[in-house]
Amino acid sequence: MIKHPQYARWNQRHHAGHRGISNTVSEIPGVHGANHSFNTDTTKLRLMAFKADANVYAHLLQGCTESKSLAEGKLVHAHMNVTGFHPQRFIQNSLVNLYAKCGSIVDARQVFDKMPVRTVFSWNSLLSGYANSGNLERARYLFDIMPLRNLFSWNLMLEGYVKHGSIDIARILFDEMPERDTVSWTTMLTGYSQHGFGKEALQLFKEMLQAGTKPNQFTFASILKTCVAMSSLDQAKQFHLHIQKSGFEFNVFVGSALVDVYNKCGSMEDAHKVFDKMHQCNVVSWTTMMAGYVQNGHNEKALELFCQMQLGSIRPDQFTFSTVLSACANLAALEQGKQIHVHLIKVQLESHVCVGNTVITMYAKCGIIADALQAFVRMPEQDGVSWTAMIVGYAQHGHGNKALELYEQMLQAGRKPDHVTFIGILNACSHSGLVDSGYHYFGSMSRDYCISPRAEHYACMIDLLGRSGRMEEAEIFINNMPFEPDAHVWGALLGACRVHGNVELAACASEYLFELDPLNPATYVLLSNIYAEAGRWDDVARVRKLMKDRGVQKKPGWSWIEVKNKMHTFTAGDRSHPQMSEIYESLEKLAMKMKDAGYVPDMKYALHDVEEEDKEHHLYHHSEKLAIAFGLISTVTGAPIQIVKNIRVCHDCHVSIKFISQIARREITVRDANRFHHFKDGLCSCGDYW
Repeated sequence: MIKHPQYARWNQRHHAGHRGISNTVSEIPGVHGANHSFNTDTTKLRLMAFKADANVYAHLLQGCTESKSLAEGKLVHAHMNVTGFHPQRFIQNSLVNLYAKCGSIVDARQVFDKMPVRTVFSWNSLLSGYANSGNLERARYLFDIMPLRNLFSWNLMLEGYVKHGSIDIARILFDEMPERDTVSWTTMLTGYSQHGFGKEALQLFKEMLQAGTKPNQFTFASILKTCVAMSSLDQAKQFHLHIQKSGFEFNVFVGSALVDVYNKCGSMEDAHKVFDKMHQCNVVSWTTMMAGYVQNGHNEKALELFCQMQLGSIRPDQFTFSTVLSACANLAALEQGKQIHVHLIKVQLESHVCVGNTVITMYAKCGIIADALQAFVRMPEQDGVSWTAMIVGYAQHGHGNKALELYEQMLQAGRKPDHVTFIGILNACSHSGLVDSGYHYFGSMSRDYCISPRAEHYACMIDLLGRSGRMEEAEIFINNMPFEPDAHVWGALLGACRVHGNVELAACASEYLFELDPLNPATYVLLSNIYAEAGRWDDVARVRKLMKDRGVQKKPGWSWIEVKNKMHTFTAGDRSHPQMSEIYESLEKLAMKMKDAGYVPDMKYALHDVEEEDKEHHLYHHSEKLAIAFGLISTVTGAPIQIVKNIRVCHDCHVSIKFISQIARREITVRDANRFHHFKDGLCSCGDYW
């Protein structure tokens, strides 16, 4: 509420001697039907017979400008007209500034044109309005005819060009400036940084120092963003040294930017060192550090940091909750995710769209698609990301038709799909074998929405065709691509080759992958497995030798399960868990019951050129089986079990888990690198189509 000493008298008198509110509003020029609150001080002022003076108007206009309250500002202006007040020049300047800052350029221009005498502040206020609204042509005309310009005028025009992407024109103006200050250099540097001109930004920073201009916190933040865009860790460290010398290292704004650049360059150790040195961390600093952990796969550390933050006085905001929920989603930490969801409801942040979208993704990735849908429905307003998150969730769970139905509802709701939406749609088609629908939606991208398919969309189509056994069509699709296929495309084809045992085509696809991404272990492992399944052990040995010669390390297979808010991780043949003896005992009992129920180990999925007995032993001790056995001995009878595996679950484990679900009478959910498998009563939700 805007306060003024004279309000005491107004508040005592505002009910006496006045006409009705509706009549008063209708008679004020320019504000009929305005959306305003009758309980505000400006409305009381408008209803007063008492004539305000210039100081009162100046005070009110300043408040309206700072809060960008256009409607109330118009009421103040209308009150001047009704009471016959003749505004002095500084009041007229305040009105121009108010309307310009609130984006009402027409009103700003009307006041400006009626001014008998204009100061440089008058011109700059109107110039700012034109520049910020994107009307650069009108802004430049005004700039050129200004009788007097100051440095602020030049910076306003420069900022307008930068803000709206006219970087070349901005540089010409920058070079023409008679003088420059830190704001001038930082504005131009920010333009280069935001529009991908990294080298130009670095060169400009050097010129800034040579000119003797000292950088400020915004300068350093902009140049650090350039390092992020260029993925230049070395450059970031050089600027870090400069920041230390300039005394900005402990500035919370610059410190947060440093943490961010180290996060995005993958140097978590450096990020944490900067974070620990910051004297006063705010919510942005904490959230940036958490986001770095999530981005670099250290999700458990992100959750630990969130708990540390809770012990202090910093309150998490919507971005903090969104970040930490992403960590829960990546870990499939359902119980922790639920607790955080309850927390954000208590602090009334659930209504934020970014939070709602992450809640949808969290429940979907934690295997509870029904709760994801409930979160989607509860959102006060869904944006395109909300719809896409739900579509992707359905796709991951193999609910292809539901994903397509939701897509049609999205269109009916007036939301346009983007390239991520179509990745979700095409994945939904792939996991459900909807080839014709896949072709339709792939064509719809360019036909209906002018979205050019990217490599990821072609990879989805190759995966769809490959899973369906239409290998020749997949090859034709690749040959007709308008650009060279990348590793995603050839990787999709190689994956399809394993499903259908197409050894020769697998060898062809792998050659392209060796050339495009020679250090990716997945190609070597998958090709080796394809040869092993075909019994071609000489080729297996050759691929393994090639992998060793090139120094490529195999990515280990991990499975993990959350029990009582703690993550338990397993590898194949793992013996490190404190309850390992109980786990192996449980597996032995399960193996006997499975064999009695008709299970026959598929030795080709042991993928080791060893004795048959050793192959069977290896199969029983795959990481997902160890995780499930731990779940069986650590949870109450009948409780559902959910595990996550970082790579694709093998065929033998898929068969085994169907038997285990029937024998143990448990619902078992497995999230692997490709999709979800929901096992119940000896069946899997994928229908063995995966």
